[in-house]
Amino acid sequence: MRGAILGDIAGSLYEARSYRIKTKEFPLFSKNSRFTDDTVTTVAVADALIEAYREKKGLSIPLRKKMQYWCRKYPDAGYGPYFKKWFQTEAAKPYGSYGNGAAMRVSPVAWVGKSLPEVQYLAELTAVVTHDTQEAITGAVAVASAIYLARIKKNKDSIRSYIQQYYYPMEQSLDTIRLNYQFTSRTQESVPQGIEAFLESENVEDSIRNAISLGGDSDTQAAIAASIAEAYYGGVPHTVWQDALQRLTPELKEVLSIFEHIFKSQYSF
Repeated sequence: MRGAILGDIAGSLYEARSYRIKTKEFPLFSKNSRFTDDTVTTVAVADALIEAYREKKGLSIPLRKKMQYWCRKYPDAGYGPYFKKWFQTEAAKPYGSYGNGAAMRVSPVAWVGKSLPEVQYLAELTAVVTHDTQEAITGAVAVASAIYLARIKKNKDSIRSYIQQYYYPMEQSLDTIRLNYQFTSRTQESVPQGIEAFLESENVEDSIRNAISLGGDSDTQAAIAASIAEAYYGGVPHTVWQDALQRLTPELKEVLSIFEHIFKSQYSF
C-alpha cells in the first residue's frame, strides 16, 4: 500500500501531457507532486477492509460506502468523469469501465488475504463495485496476485511466469514499450506495462522511474509497479517515504496507520 501511494505521488507531475518523459533521469518529487485519485481510492479500499475486519462482515457494502466517502472528501483528486459521477450518486451501479482504476487501488487486499485464491477473490470484489468488465477485473486480480507472490518471496521469474500464464503475454521489454508508447488509461494497455516496470527494476525507486519513463499514465503505472516492488524488496525506502508522507493529509495517514497495525502480521518485513 505504501508503494502505491509513493508511486502515485511521484508520478503525479509526469502524467500531464506537457510533463511526460521518456527517461529515468528526473526529480522524484517536486513542489507540485501530490497525491491523486490513485491514493484516495487505495485508502478507501484499505478503510473498507478495516471495517469488514472489525465488524466481521462482507466487503461489498463497506467498499461502496468508503469509496464514496473518501472520493467525496477529495473531489478534485483527478478522477475520470464516469467514476466521478458514480461516487456522487447514492445508488450508482457499476458502469462497465475498461479503465485501470480497479488495478491502481487494489494493493491493500494483497496484504489481507492469507492465500492467493483469497487475495484474488478480494481483488475482484474491489473491482466490480465500479469496474465490472472482465478486462478491468483481470487487471486488478493480476496486480494483486503479483503483490501477493512478491510478498511470499517468489522470485521475478516465477512472478512473470504466473502473469504470463494467467493474465498477460509480457513479451515486450521496457525499452521496446518506451519507443512508441503513449498515454492510455485502458487496463490491458497500461497494467502489463506497470507490472513490467517492476519486473525490470532494481529497487522500489527504480520501479517508479521505470514506470514514469514510459511516458504514459505515470501515476497509475508507478503506483502499480511500486506496490509490487514494496512487497518484493521488503518495504519502501524510509527517506523517500517521509517525503511522500509530508504530502498526505492527517486523515489519510491515520487510515494507513490503522491498516498496517491491524494487518501487520501479514507483513514479512
